[in-house]
Amino acid sequence: MHSRTTALELSIKKAREKKDILLMTHIVLGYPNFDDSLRIVEDMVNAGVDLMELQIPFSEPMADGPVILRANAEALKRGATVEQSFEAAERLTREFDIPFLFMTYYNILFCQGVTEFVNRCKSIGIQGCIVPDLPPAEGQEYLDAMHAAELSPVHIFTPYTPESRMRHLSDNSSGMIYCVARKGVTGKDTAFSNEITAYLETCRNSTELPLAVGFGVKSKEDINYLRGKVDIAVVGSETIRIMEQEGVGAVKGFIETLVA
Repeated sequence: MHSRTTALELSIKKAREKKDILLMTHIVLGYPNFDDSLRIVEDMVNAGVDLMELQIPFSEPMADGPVILRANAEALKRGATVEQSFEAAERLTREFDIPFLFMTYYNILFCQGVTEFVNRCKSIGIQGCIVPDLPPAEGQEYLDAMHAAELSPVHIFTPYTPESRMRHLSDNSSGMIYCVARKGVTGKDTAFSNEITAYLETCRNSTELPLAVGFGVKSKEDINYLRGKVDIAVVGSETIRIMEQEGVGAVKGFIETLVA
């Protein structure tokens, strides 16, 4: 199995000693604007979030459902850049003592220069990256750069992933594995039932890394269902929905209901 224990994995394991499940949230940097996205992060940290994905806006976020897709499009329409995303992330890693990961798509790394992108992540305190459209077989430069920088490349298991492939992904990952709770894109409904339990057992047997589960996690009940099965519950689209419907100020109360 994987041989490299990174800062991200250590901090997850340390946090897990105190809690039986951790909460990871997701924001699109620059949506609805950079000031608000920074405020949302502050509210989330104060409400008790354990770690966070910061998405660098991209024009074709193929793994994301309509809510996050629209957030990406809006951020770009309002002029959000990769440069601004790095600057915002640097402020956040300095200010808040939880692990932050970047989530984005390979085109962004390619345009920045893969090694340059990774080294910059390291210099601003980002602990890992999730790049859904970059499989290990095509990502050697990225994996080498992440390894050299002691950062965590996080790969994704899905209900379609064969066990042999899960092991291969695990061998090329560190920090954690992101398990997609169901087939399809983010933000749709997921039935947290026996079917997913069997899938999560397969995930668990295929890696020694901490498991994070996302796609359709939106309530305290969902998180309770995942308790004891995985290490981290990931809430993404639902937070954006709440913010759009009730305003930026509503996010903190929503997160508090999840961690209560």
